[in-house]
Amino acid sequence: MKKRLGFWVLTSLVLGNMVGSGVFLLPASLAEYGTITIFSWLATAVGAMFLALVFAKLSQLFPKTGGPYVYCREGFGNFIGFQVAYNFWICKWAGSAAIATALTGYLSAFFPILSENPFYGFLVTVGAVWLFSVINIVGIHWAGGFQLVLTILKYIPLILVTVIGLFFIEWDNLTLFNVSGKSNFSALSGGAMLTLWAFIGLESASIPADDVESPEKVIPRATIVGTLLASIVYIFSTVSIMGVLPVTALKDSVAPFADFAGKLFGPWGMYAMGGVAVISCAGALNGWILVQGQIPMAAAKDHLFPKVFGKVTKGRSPAQAIVISSVLITLLLLLTLNKNLVEQFTLIISLATLAGIISFLYTSMAEFVIYIKYPDKAKRVAKTLTISGLAFLYTFWATASAGKEIVFYGSLLLFSSIPIYGWMEWQKYRTMVRMNG
Repeated sequence: MKKRLGFWVLTSLVLGNMVGSGVFLLPASLAEYGTITIFSWLATAVGAMFLALVFAKLSQLFPKTGGPYVYCREGFGNFIGFQVAYNFWICKWAGSAAIATALTGYLSAFFPILSENPFYGFLVTVGAVWLFSVINIVGIHWAGGFQLVLTILKYIPLILVTVIGLFFIEWDNLTLFNVSGKSNFSALSGGAMLTLWAFIGLESASIPADDVESPEKVIPRATIVGTLLASIVYIFSTVSIMGVLPVTALKDSVAPFADFAGKLFGPWGMYAMGGVAVISCAGALNGWILVQGQIPMAAAKDHLFPKVFGKVTKGRSPAQAIVISSVLITLLLLLTLNKNLVEQFTLIISLATLAGIISFLYTSMAEFVIYIKYPDKAKRVAKTLTISGLAFLYTFWATASAGKEIVFYGSLLLFSSIPIYGWMEWQKYRTMVRMNG
């Protein structure tokens, strides 16, 4: 009997994939807008819960490996399914690059040369990517157990320091409401685009479905519980850190939570929180690398990705998909080497988030189409479709909030899938001709 992933491992995968680099580095990216971004977190948390409910429902209907790819292929057919797999795969390996960058940022609290010398920082970042690639190649169950341990090690101290920080808030810091020079709605929307990055990962439980014990029950519970726990820590930690440190100081910080703990407890607190942040980023990187191999593997099994992505080891790991993805991560890190860590992190997460949002847009609408195609699966339709409609509206707003430049490059990324899909169809046609000839 093959081993199975249970509720706690899956919940740690959801929670660990969300509570990673975002909560630790985003305060620096959000500081350019001001404390209005606390409301960005609230808006994003509500939208993320709608998305979590959509994924929970769809995972009950189609408990198969691939998550959003499976749902969109069932709803819209092969082409849209391919586009979702393509975008989500890019989201995951680009996101892994951002998480690895954040890990190096927090390691720089212990080794300042990593932020002073971009080449040394690059070597450590790439080394972390390949370390967790090897762990995931060994087998999905090893990676799942490792994820559970790392999630526990980071979540408990993060909650503790957040609660302690609430007692040291300087209320004048929270009055720096909107320092962006833009309207409140623009600042709120800009913050929401960045905070959505921290919720990408809520779909993680649905992706390795073939390895999940009782997936129809476990995946929905893990998705909702993981998203709820992440929302709690995001909102309260942001209130705490922006109340203790003014946004004028936060926006130039490469390790904002370490600076936050240093303000509360002195130098030892800074190093302790830096260690927690390193563990957190390591856990998220492990989880994202796990997921980045599963999506193309599922698409390859349906002949929508090159068959090399579908090959698995005895440990049920899509080793070649992980290796190809990690090579692309390395190239992306090399291309952004000339930026400082915060700029590099912000740029990469903006592109990765938009790629993920496009997949969420398709997934929320797939539920409508699925109920038309499979009326026997329709139960409590009005409530379910209301939730998926709200999830769609939220993700549409988040897309509009990304800004012209990010939407432009994200659209080019989406359009680049069209010739690749055409090439895959041509390959299938050639194979069919050879078999019949």
